[in-house]
Parts: sequence; C-alpha cells; structure tokens
Amino acid sequence: MIVVPDALIAAQSTYNGAAGRAFVAALPGLASRFLAEWGLRLDGPVMYGMCALVLPVVRESDAVPAALKLQLVDEETVGEPVALRAWGAAGAGAVGVLVDDPGAGALLLERLDERRPLSGTADVREAVGVLGAVLARLAAVPAPDGLRTLGGAVERMLAAAPETVGRLADAAERRLLADCAAAVREVAGEPGDRLLHWDLHYDNVLAGRADAGRAGEWVALDPKPLAGDPGFELFPALVNLFDPGEVVWRFDALTEALGMERDRGRARAWTLGRVLQNAVWAVAGGERELAPDHAEIARRLLVR
Repeated sequence: MIVVPDALIAAQSTYNGAAGRAFVAALPGLASRFLAEWGLRLDGPVMYGMCALVLPVVRESDAVPAALKLQLVDEETVGEPVALRAWGAAGAGAVGVLVDDPGAGALLLERLDERRPLSGTADVREAVGVLGAVLARLAAVPAPDGLRTLGGAVERMLAAAPETVGRLADAAERRLLADCAAAVREVAGEPGDRLLHWDLHYDNVLAGRADAGRAGEWVALDPKPLAGDPGFELFPALVNLFDPGEVVWRFDALTEALGMERDRGRARAWTLGRVLQNAVWAVAGGERELAPDHAEIARRLLVR
C-alpha cells in the first residue's frame, strides 16, 4: 500500500478543493493499478511535489529504472506527455516518456538523478547558464496542435487586470501592476508559437543518469506546457533562488541564451506578464498585495 505524504494531501486540498481530495484518496489504488499493469516494482521511497506523486520503480521485464508519475489531470497537466514526446523527438533535453495513460494522469518516465537538482549547484550564475541552455533547446521546438496557448492566457489576465489592480491596498503597487498590464498589452497581439515549459526553475532540472545514456546532461522535467513566446519562460528562473541584485543579470543572461538579446523589450513585457498573471491569481484568492519578490522583479525590469 502506497502512503500519500501529508504535504501532498494538504496542497491538493488547498489548491484543488474537492477534486484534489478525491485525487489523493484514489492515489493508493491508482499506484497499485499501474504497478501491476506496467509490470513495475518499487525501488525506493515515494517522492512528491505540489501536484504529483512520483514512485521510483524498476520495470520487471528488462530491469530498466524508471519513475511512475501520478497527477491530477487539469488544463496545466493534460499536455505534459504530448510536450515531452515532442521534445524527445527533437532531442531537446526533456525527460523521456516510456508509456503513459493520459486519461488517468499516469506517466512512466525515464529515471533521472533526483539527488542532483540544478538548484544544488554551488555557483548560482553557473546554474543560470545551464538553465538558459536548457530553455533554448526546449523553446526551439514548435508547439504541437491542441495545447493551451499564451494568447488565451493573455486574454484572461488582461480582462482581470483592472479589477486586480483596484483591489491592491498600496497605491505604489497599483501603479506597478498597471505598468505590467500596459507592457503586456503592447505584445499581446503576437503571443508566439513555441513549445513552452512554463515552470522551468532550478528544481525542475535534474542530472541525467549514466545507465540511461544521459551522463553529464541536465534534463528538464515537470512541464506545464503551452504554446507561446519564449519570453514568457524567464520568470521562474528569476524568482527561484531569488536574489534582487541578480535580477537584471539573470534576465540578460537568459535572453542571450534564447537569442532574444536584441529584443529584450518583448522579453521584458512577457516577464512582466508573469507578474500580472500571478497577481491575478493571488488577488482572486483574497490577497491585497503583491508578493515582495514578484514586485521587486517588476520594479527592476521597468526601470532598466
């Protein structure tokens, strides 16, 4: 019997309500089903994030190490196997899919070295460089048909922007968020068509394993894919391992890695769009102020 970690139960209840509680209640049975159907045996303690349970396993037919990922299917996760296969076909440096059941939210993935996340790199600037190279490989791939789009997200966030701005308690933050919305409006007509990860931060890049032919390679995992402009990808790398003094340096390094150094205005606008998107969600949940690190990122990009 698989024991679902308390932190995953709490996260699913908080963010997905009744659907999240139903998902975690079904997880032990779901795990048992796919361990049997796909001929897997457990090979270590369970791992988890906010959205998924991950079981290290070995495929009994050929002793291949793998990872069984079980997650709630929603608009953010439904495209994950499609995106991973598109990146895999292009050799773009994402984790490989061995088999999946999209309706159940089950994926059997290649095993990476969970002991070596990019976030553990001692030199953060080196980690930024690695992440920029990974982003460039991912964003070079055109988005397959049927994924959610940045254009749709932009329509929703701009529609919600006036109310979101008005509900912030601080006048300076209201002006700051209004400036973010104005920047997004300037680029909204060209949302882009690249295959985006959306959540590529330093814990979503792991070292590959030698037994999978990935020795020395850094591999992306856990995408929430959408079709859009690569400039929309930069925010997680700025806010994760946050350092206010490094915001502009990281932004410049990432835009250079993506080949956007001559179009940093567009990249800046899409990064401010992530601040706006997060503010819309936070204010809808009852917040009346911007997250301090998000606000600092916006301020530093707006004054450069």
